[in-house]
Amino acid sequence: MTKTFPNSLNLLHVNNFQELISTPFQGTTNAISWSRELEGDFEEIVNEFHFEGTMLEIDEEDLLALELSESGKVARETILSDFRSLSELGASPVLNIIANYEADEHPFFPTDVYSFHVDRSPIATDTFLCTYFGDASELISNEDAIQKIQVPEIREQLLKSYFGKEADFEAYLRENFFDLHYQALEDTKVIRAGVGHLWRLAVDHPESKVFPCVHREPRESSGKKRLLMIC
Repeated sequence: MTKTFPNSLNLLHVNNFQELISTPFQGTTNAISWSRELEGDFEEIVNEFHFEGTMLEIDEEDLLALELSESGKVARETILSDFRSLSELGASPVLNIIANYEADEHPFFPTDVYSFHVDRSPIATDTFLCTYFGDASELISNEDAIQKIQVPEIREQLLKSYFGKEADFEAYLRENFFDLHYQALEDTKVIRAGVGHLWRLAVDHPESKVFPCVHREPRESSGKKRLLMIC
């Protein structure tokens, strides 16, 4: 049985993977969570990998090669199980250890993942994500967000920085992904996706019947590396 997520009409909880993939997005519902209390030591997996830079992608072979405690093995099996379930759907899950993301240095309109944004695809698809360790992703309801290019001050700045034909301005915004980014309204309630929960988010694609889910990746305020699966 699904139930409305507290704090927003856009979000639903479900009880298992089958409900997660089969519950339709409809009306204002554009984010569904399979809420789980996971067992196992996911931090142990993070600590097994040492790398320079901001992010490391880990594949199944990397995970299987680890010498882990029993608790670490439980965590590894959970990740592998999620990968198998998503791969059977035709998805291509990626597991990353993230120290931090590269920040966009645009002077007034950064388009990095720290900005509230929606995902876009030319074909029908959904975004799946799970934070196994570290700071979790954040979501806001569509009612609490405004597309940044519709904010007069921001739009004026974009026009000043644009040197093409006026008729091509909207295409310029789309080609540079400015139209995917949103600004939270005042006093907006930010929903933290939590650790261990597997989420399915609506994407902007030609067949979608709902608004895409507005979300962002968190600033790494805890100082911990994140362990994130996304596809």
